[in-house]
Amino acid sequence: MHLVVLQSMLVRLLFLLACLLFPGALRAEGPPAEKPEFASRLTIYLAKGSPDACGPGCDRWIAIEGQIDQGAASRVRRFLAGIKDTQRPIYLHSPGGNVEQSYVIGRLLRGRKAVARVGRTIATACAAGTQVDAACLKIKNGAGEVEAQLTTYHAMCNSACGYLFFGATSREVSPDAALAVHNSKLILSFRGNPPPEVVAEARRRRIASADRDRAAFIAAMGISRELDALIRTVKFESLHVLTRPELYRFGIDTRPLAETMWRLERSTRPFISKIAAVKKESDTSFRTMEWRLYCENKKRVPLMFASEIDAAATAKRTILMAASADLSREAGGPPVRFGKYEVWSGAVDPDMVKAVLASHSLQVRETTPEPDGKADIISFNIDTTGLTSVWTQLGTSCTSPTPGPAKSWPANSLQPTPWTDSPWAASGTLPNVGATPAATPAP
Repeated sequence: MHLVVLQSMLVRLLFLLACLLFPGALRAEGPPAEKPEFASRLTIYLAKGSPDACGPGCDRWIAIEGQIDQGAASRVRRFLAGIKDTQRPIYLHSPGGNVEQSYVIGRLLRGRKAVARVGRTIATACAAGTQVDAACLKIKNGAGEVEAQLTTYHAMCNSACGYLFFGATSREVSPDAALAVHNSKLILSFRGNPPPEVVAEARRRRIASADRDRAAFIAAMGISRELDALIRTVKFESLHVLTRPELYRFGIDTRPLAETMWRLERSTRPFISKIAAVKKESDTSFRTMEWRLYCENKKRVPLMFASEIDAAATAKRTILMAASADLSREAGGPPVRFGKYEVWSGAVDPDMVKAVLASHSLQVRETTPEPDGKADIISFNIDTTGLTSVWTQLGTSCTSPTPGPAKSWPANSLQPTPWTDSPWAASGTLPNVGATPAATPAP
């Protein structure tokens, strides 16, 4: 008798759920403070920039930006159907939005074997800071290509945007961009005023279903289940910016060397900057490095190189940099300690600069002596694509009467805050780039 009653109650409860519950929507988007710079609907368009704007030989890309709305997937599907070049890179800049739509778009990108990167597209026809007003959105949503500039600086792909990104088969997150995750927010709508136990049961079932869907999607995209476990621990009200080791370990961005673009900093002393994150050979940790070129001074160009100190290293290291077009042109020496960084600063002659500008890469060699008399040598190449254009801009900025405010050092963070402009705080005063480097590292 009791079993019959319980079964009857369960049937009524499930029927009541079916009658009262509208389909629940999952949303994953960041705090309200980050949304004003984004359109309320996902925008997708073709962009064209200067030569090598999106890499060597690449000047055209697909821009996807804004909040992921309910109709986003169908628009993306129609757009991509008309683009035959499946290897044209896709740059994402979004705070997140509808999770179910993001899964659909992510699968569309996987079907194209898409190349995806986190980056901001800046339409040149739109005034600075007005990339989401009605006039600019009309340009972006029109036919044809949009003349634009591309930057990864403070670009973000947060929350549900990450599921779009995971769908690509080639994924790149620059050290000055952010990929942030958190748990989704469940929005349920009911008819009438259902009992609390009905609401609780509906929420429990929907959350369990959402957790299964997310875990299945992440696994299908070849991403480590560690990511799903991490997402479960991050509340919707917060964001966790994935670190470089996490990006590598989870299988999201598996490059052992990740670089930013060359970027002009219009500060009191203008300079060109590039940041790189270099993986250690022994484990999955990374070291951050920065290069700076300052305004030419009396036929000499101040050059600075800085690197995070390897805590495991005890021997004194030497850094040498050479232009790939002319390996006889070298600069470098033993760095000095500056807080938690090693810094080499000096000056190079114009011929060295010309050799670097004519090169496809800057060859970097770090040499550390070992107790047995041998040397541990780490070599890698830094891409010089885009450096010539930025060097020309630096020359103009050096003569400008109204430079911007001074910048802290290092210029950018390996783990940037995804919605604020907060460069690293320097652990001391900026070293004198024109000074002769010390013969031995400081203690």
